[in-house]
Amino acid sequence: MIRKKIAFIGIIVAAVSTIMCPFLKVVLVGNWNMYQTDENLFFITNGLLAIMLLFIFIQKTKLFNFFSKLFFVWCLLAVCAVYFKTNNYFGMSLADGVLSKTIHLRWGWIVLFGAAVVLLVSTSKIKPKTITNEESSNKQ
Repeated sequence: MIRKKIAFIGIIVAAVSTIMCPFLKVVLVGNWNMYQTDENLFFITNGLLAIMLLFIFIQKTKLFNFFSKLFFVWCLLAVCAVYFKTNNYFGMSLADGVLSKTIHLRWGWIVLFGAAVVLLVSTSKIKPKTITNEESSNKQ
């Protein structure tokens, strides 16, 4: 079962965080959001969110659950990709050392991971009600 209100909050927070929150701090330029950091990460992230929104509307719980797990893994891969890209951009230790000291990850990643966790907990399995021997004897 999808808790729709919680899922909508997670999708909205994740979508807004990719636009509004800073993901990188570049010394001379300032803070960069997800679109300025990497366009491919931005489009794939928002594409996954759009697919999850579709699954909420057509009530496909298993697919929504799968895509919420995929979105969490995608967020982990994205932060690792950005981190390694900033620390090994040129393939030269001197230039990469200078670049890694000037570019820093920002708090936008925390907001994105928070939204991913909200999406993970927005699905719950319905436990089937078991009838015990006492309840079945009381009904008869």
